[in-house]
Amino acid sequence: MPFDFAERLDEALDPYSARVAHAFETVGPAVVHISAQTKAGAAGTGSGVLFAPDGYVLTNSHVVSGAAKVSASLTDGRQFAAELMGDDPATDLAVLRLAATGLPHAGFGSSGRLRVGQLVVAIGNPLGFQATVTAGIVSALGRTLRAPNGRLIESVIQTDAPLNPGNSGGPLVDGHGRVVGINTAMIGRAQGLCFAIGVDTAQDVVARLMRDGRVKRARLGLAGQTTVLDARIARRLQRERDTAVLVMEAKGGAAERGGLMQGDLILEFAGEAVFTVDDLHRLLTDDAAGRDLEVKVLRRAKIEFLTVRPDADG
Repeated sequence: MPFDFAERLDEALDPYSARVAHAFETVGPAVVHISAQTKAGAAGTGSGVLFAPDGYVLTNSHVVSGAAKVSASLTDGRQFAAELMGDDPATDLAVLRLAATGLPHAGFGSSGRLRVGQLVVAIGNPLGFQATVTAGIVSALGRTLRAPNGRLIESVIQTDAPLNPGNSGGPLVDGHGRVVGINTAMIGRAQGLCFAIGVDTAQDVVARLMRDGRVKRARLGLAGQTTVLDARIARRLQRERDTAVLVMEAKGGAAERGGLMQGDLILEFAGEAVFTVDDLHRLLTDDAAGRDLEVKVLRRAKIEFLTVRPDADG
């Protein structure tokens, strides 16, 4: 039987180390180092991840925002000019296109299926040290984070996988080697408080950036978070999943005008089931603005049907 070095190496590693090594070996070649230069000559750096063989890169908006010239370097030393296809400051995400084909690329997983305590691996270029890997766990789910433009980003993943300047835009990867988030921020004076944009949000944003160059949205004017329904209520509603969107605040916008209140649980919007904040975001497309749309909510254990007319978002 032929000698399989990789198999013997995996056997030599403990299960945790084997998972980390597998994640890095799978996604590492698709991670790029980004250099963004402004018209004034100042240069910033960050990370990104190739998600298609024809040169499409996902990164943070704040890494490339305001740049006059962007380039990306692969782990094998190749360097390419990068074209900004579009960015979305509201989710701190951007898509670049490298002038190349046949490039290594990573596959997307699902941030909606992550569990607190699950192993995650961050790959990036902190402080210019290329292809650096750190590991940790999912510390919390459903966090909110303020984007560079002041809007709140919902459904953010909190992790203790250490990040440093330069990690921004790099992938957060699960133990199966699938991208589950895009690393975006850390709390500088804290230990192990780092954040990533969930890949479920990212995939929706990517599709719209590649199509339109920007993300057009409608706005309800509410703050909400994904929450788990009480088991008895979930059984009674017979929903596909046992989550919904809890309204935390609804003031001064379309949601308040339509009668939505703090404590409401949004179950459906415009005839579509809503399980997470990401679901609601995906349904608030530009063509929803100015239209009367039905919202099904659970209020004090009773189903209510409301009508809202979302505002155009900028």
